[in-house]
Amino acid sequence: MILYLDENMPIHLAEGFQVLQNPEGLKTGKPVEVKYIPKEYGYGTQDLDWIPEIGNEKACVITQDLNIQRRKHELELYRRNNIGIFFLRGASKKQGLSVWQMVDTLAKNWLQIVDIIYREKRPFAYQITLKGKMKQFD
Repeated sequence: MILYLDENMPIHLAEGFQVLQNPEGLKTGKPVEVKYIPKEYGYGTQDLDWIPEIGNEKACVITQDLNIQRRKHELELYRRNNIGIFFLRGASKKQGLSVWQMVDTLAKNWLQIVDIIYREKRPFAYQITLKGKMKQFD
């Protein structure tokens, strides 16, 4: 399985979770390759360009871009391409997370994220709050 972190998150977060996930994936039998969208597709690549590519890979995405939920054409593109998406949400809709808040929130939810990407039929969407609560979207 491939799990991408979006451009609105730091590259070292993707690299760090890849380092941590690799031996755990071997141990649990649920390997996950953590990649960074700009590293694979280039910085500034439009969502409309990389979403179909990620769909072809049957990959999932973690993002802080909560506006996708309001951009109907983009949300529909995720659905049409059968992508699983996790939205990280800060204390408010306008305030993103610091890198340490991202680390903490993802670490608290990592096992559940891995379980979901292996178990759930795509497309799916979840929101993960700063308090670490995960909620599925329709």
